[in-house]
Amino acid sequence: MREIPVAGKKVLFGVFGLITLLVFAPRLLPFFTVSYGEVAVVSRFGQIDRTAWPGLNFKLPVIEKAERFRTQKIIYETSENAADSRADYKDEPVDTSTLDGQQVSIRYTVRFRMIPEKVRWIAENVGYETQVLERIVKSESRSVVRNIARQFKAQELYTGDIFKFQEEVQNRLAGSFAQNGLEIDEFLVRQIKFSPDYVSAVEQKQIESERVKTEEYKAEQEKFKKLQVITKAEGEARAQEILRTTLSDQVLQKLAIDKWNGILPTYFGSGAMPFLNLNR
Repeated sequence: MREIPVAGKKVLFGVFGLITLLVFAPRLLPFFTVSYGEVAVVSRFGQIDRTAWPGLNFKLPVIEKAERFRTQKIIYETSENAADSRADYKDEPVDTSTLDGQQVSIRYTVRFRMIPEKVRWIAENVGYETQVLERIVKSESRSVVRNIARQFKAQELYTGDIFKFQEEVQNRLAGSFAQNGLEIDEFLVRQIKFSPDYVSAVEQKQIESERVKTEEYKAEQEKFKKLQVITKAEGEARAQEILRTTLSDQVLQKLAIDKWNGILPTYFGSGAMPFLNLNR
């Protein structure tokens, strides 16, 4: 068997030593940094000892270990097209039913963060970020969305009562999140998808409703026109009645005098008397 030259052995030992240094150096260093938007949990022999805040921190080499937790806002989103989503965590839509039995598929977004002062509790009772997402955010939000949707009729959700639905879900999540060291920033419904048959039925109902409104409008217009004619006729009749009661021979003579232009008529007659040519 061919023996490795001494120079070769030195190179191998050097490479091995360098790899070992790179692997174990972070554990041998007594200092570590925590970036803004993070909080670290320092454990000693597997037991959490303290919380490390952003900046330069000290730990006992080998004995202590620091695990970082993100405290910035995190986005969990349900979507049919996960590739188009920019959320930190993506999931499938929630399928459920409404109070009146209509099947719906709900797409929503939850924006939340881990409360820095609660990170130690989270680490001890829930776990790391992915475990927080699975055990709290995902399980709670999907369950709450599914159950609250069943308290609404399909028509309420279809015609735009989304804000009330959103508010109820967010209020429910805020309580459960707070109990687990999380703070919800916003719950937003992005889309509620109904079955094609239901959408078609609603659209047809809306068309019929608009047609009925149009017919009612036409009927009101005809009624208004009829009232106008009646009002006009009643007004004219009243005017004639007033005219008959107020006219007298003196008034007629006065009106004739006012209208006379000073020229005598060419013909004049009354009753059975033939018209006479006054010029002759």
